[in-house]
Amino acid sequence: MGAMTSNRETWPTVIDGFDGITRIWDPRNNLCAAKILPGEYYVTRQHEIITTVLGSCISACIRDPLSGVGGMNHFMLPGDTSKSLSQWGGGECMETRYGIAAMEMLINDIIKQGCRKDRLELKLFGGGKVLAMDVNNVGERNIEFARQFVRAEGFAIAAEDVGGPHPRKVNFFPRTGKVMIRRLRSLQTQAIVDQEKSYESDLASNERPGEIELFD
Repeated sequence: MGAMTSNRETWPTVIDGFDGITRIWDPRNNLCAAKILPGEYYVTRQHEIITTVLGSCISACIRDPLSGVGGMNHFMLPGDTSKSLSQWGGGECMETRYGIAAMEMLINDIIKQGCRKDRLELKLFGGGKVLAMDVNNVGERNIEFARQFVRAEGFAIAAEDVGGPHPRKVNFFPRTGKVMIRRLRSLQTQAIVDQEKSYESDLASNERPGEIELFD
């Protein structure tokens, strides 16, 4: 069989419910790429890429190595969770409930594709401190939540690239489990920060939940 082309008729089939996610053709990898924004997640049974750009937000890349089914989310905890995180696992506040929803929706939709929870492989990315004046340590709080969730649910973290001063572009290949990370330049940081601030503002106003390789 010849290489797949960018003709939309040959693109991988989308699982019901994910039709609204933007997909583009990635000529470098000769694969379809699903681009997720803050608050979104995507699950696929096909050989395609899931990609996003992270500042202080977190993405979990989760897959079933046996079937190759997997997905990725993109979320942050809204508001000030500095007091509630230490008590997470009991009476969660709205902020941690949002993070739990973001993780559980991704896991549940992967399991709906015939996968088993005890087979799932999980990797974490993001949580950068992309602004020097970020006194609330948003990225660190997101990392702390994600790690607490992973421990509470009995997962092991297969790999991670979190924290630090850089935003990241993440490309996840669920079929193989490969993740490619690009640390972005400071000139690209402000647009990412503006996007995440808009996302956090929306969350606050709505008051409701929801192997690693570097590349050039």
